[in-house]
Amino acid sequence: MPQQLTDIPGPPLPSEGHHLAAIAAAGGMHTFQLDLHRRYGDLARFRLPHSTVVSVADPVLLEATVRINERPADLFRFLDPFFESGNLQVLPEPEYVPWRRVVLPALGDHAKHAAMFPRMAAAVEQLADRWAASGEPVALQHELNNLALRMVCSYALGDAFDSAKLAARIVDAFQFLLDHFLHEARGVEPPTPPGERRRRVEQAQWTLREAVTEVIARREAGHGRADSADLVGALVAAGWPVGRIRDTVLGTMLGGHHTSGVATSWALHLVSLHPDVERRLHAELDAVLDGRTRPEHGDLRRLRYLEMTLNESMRLYPPGPYAARESTTDIVVGDHLVPAGTTILHPIWAVHTNPRVWPEPDRFDPERFAPPAVAARHRLAFLPFGIGPRHCSGAGLAMTQTKLMLAVLAHRFRFRLVPGHVVTPVERFVLCAEDDIRMVVTPR
Repeated sequence: MPQQLTDIPGPPLPSEGHHLAAIAAAGGMHTFQLDLHRRYGDLARFRLPHSTVVSVADPVLLEATVRINERPADLFRFLDPFFESGNLQVLPEPEYVPWRRVVLPALGDHAKHAAMFPRMAAAVEQLADRWAASGEPVALQHELNNLALRMVCSYALGDAFDSAKLAARIVDAFQFLLDHFLHEARGVEPPTPPGERRRRVEQAQWTLREAVTEVIARREAGHGRADSADLVGALVAAGWPVGRIRDTVLGTMLGGHHTSGVATSWALHLVSLHPDVERRLHAELDAVLDGRTRPEHGDLRRLRYLEMTLNESMRLYPPGPYAARESTTDIVVGDHLVPAGTTILHPIWAVHTNPRVWPEPDRFDPERFAPPAVAARHRLAFLPFGIGPRHCSGAGLAMTQTKLMLAVLAHRFRFRLVPGHVVTPVERFVLCAEDDIRMVVTPR
């Protein structure tokens, strides 16, 4: 007979009736979960205002939750104003399944990645050229998030994004809007007065939606280059309504650029701290690129040590430090019955640093991702893009972009932290550095 939910270990319930204060005191949900699982084991319970939460940090126990296809709306409510036809993060399963059936091939098609690869590679080289000409220290996460956003926009909008004027409008509006919603989610008062802030939010939303509408009209009129691998074209061809198409493009921009940008920046940071890894990575890049400044799409398969390095970086600093589901039926996790309606957290950072799965979990070692080591581990020991039917739709595109950025930048430069700069991981929708990762960039 399974034990009840109340039998799962966890911190005592405070007088407020939830653990929000403890989460804030810990520095955020990501660090709260690390401590939670250190103290209470691989299956732990705590309380949020809307629900009891069960957090599962063991790959074997995670198996029981893989098929859950709903997310708790309260955790993602801060994004509701971002969308016009319903928050894509919490679409109910009957809407989510047909939507994903269209989006997944559009974002995951390797042929489309290959078609867009030269344009993405050119964008990375332009950034590298600017760094080389400047000679100034760089804020890695700011720079790479901006680069990744431009690449995602180019992929989503196709050749329409070739217009410098349209590109600037989209990027500026999106970055302002994202900053606004992150301030709201963290309960931080933005510097702009409320009335002015609301006007600028509405203007940014209008700008983004109008820009996507322009692209939709072009696609419906049959315009666009033959090599354009754009998401809008796929959604128009599938007959989706305009509001849902606009939301899908903005949702892809939201998730896609942060994932690629922060993953690349953490990888460059970790490589810079480990000379042996840096030497081996440089040797592989020199051999594969053979005098070229950037890889071809087909070269990515040959950059095996680069992929191992990137995976180990995402293990230590997963772009999304946790994921959330909501059980729709009673399920048994380990020896415990978890009733329908329970919020279930996948504490990705805690899974990736679970010492029972990863010996010396804080040590940076790309050899953990050599094929024999991967084959010996549980399949859910490493989940940088989540698991199950709600895992990241753009994981394949994100990996292509991240490998490309890492290959070009690590091949051209050595990176070293600005003296005295401290790197502190914080959770702001993704796992980023509190004051960025400020680097001195030296041409090789």
